[in-house]
Amino acid sequence: MMIFASKRRTKVPAPPCDFSTSSEERLFSLYASSIKLPIIKEGMDIGELLVDEIKKMGTGIEDNDIIVVAHTAVSKSEGRTRLLKNIKPTDKAIEISRKKNVTNQRFVAHKSKICDDDPRFIQAILDETEEIIIEYPPIFLVKAKCGNICINAGVDRSNIEDGSVILLPKDPDLSARKIGERIAAIEDKKVGVIISDTNGRPFRRGQVGFAIGAYNLDPIRDWKGKEDIFGRILRVSEEAIVDELAGLANILMGEGDWMTPAVLIRGLSILKEDARGIKTIYRDESTDYIKKALKKVSKIKDFFNNQSDIT
Repeated sequence: MMIFASKRRTKVPAPPCDFSTSSEERLFSLYASSIKLPIIKEGMDIGELLVDEIKKMGTGIEDNDIIVVAHTAVSKSEGRTRLLKNIKPTDKAIEISRKKNVTNQRFVAHKSKICDDDPRFIQAILDETEEIIIEYPPIFLVKAKCGNICINAGVDRSNIEDGSVILLPKDPDLSARKIGERIAAIEDKKVGVIISDTNGRPFRRGQVGFAIGAYNLDPIRDWKGKEDIFGRILRVSEEAIVDELAGLANILMGEGDWMTPAVLIRGLSILKEDARGIKTIYRDESTDYIKKALKKVSKIKDFFNNQSDIT
């Protein structure tokens, strides 16, 4: 599967769009193609697999290419999976499971989707969690140890054999770097790599692709100091470029059985050797007002719940 969008009629991908040039000089075109991979097992060389498959596509790898890889493929290659039968749930996991089970019964009555309340699954989430933001069944919003704030710490039971779960990579930036450096070693090309996951968003239905790791790419493209179409200076505009690319890639990856957990994107000239890591995209504690509000509301709810338990 391939996307090719351009303001010009052409049969080949246009040269990379360099955002340092004036608007009159830009081509405004983009090429993206999904990459089919085999079922990934622990120890497989993702970088080498990508090179081989891209060669089979006939496009080859070029300087400035960006490759987005679903974390599930990366996690499997790194052995970031667990067997549920080997997980012993703690008292906390069992208690959360009990709360979820009660909530699930209400959902069953309303013919809604049942949440996963297996205490072993919840323990896997807790083991990957740095901080719990919301523990309000069916929502279990946490800050994963890798820094991403998401439902269930990114622990997933899809696209893996029954009885197992997939975890996020321990260090997604490092995972992206290893893949990028491996590709460079084989092909002598400078590429960018994004490790992606799908996340839901508050206030909107559905999931979109998010970047959880990046190599050779600054997560944020800063527009401050540039002019708008009326010549006014932009003062607060920051673009989450790696998330936008992850979202584009997710269209071509799909969520089912397509077997295309990677996407080649060509047409941008935004690579940066001294790029900052993905953690620069996360708000710091002092300015993450939504997180502060959520935690405050959760504490108030817990207080009243405890009062009702006592009385």
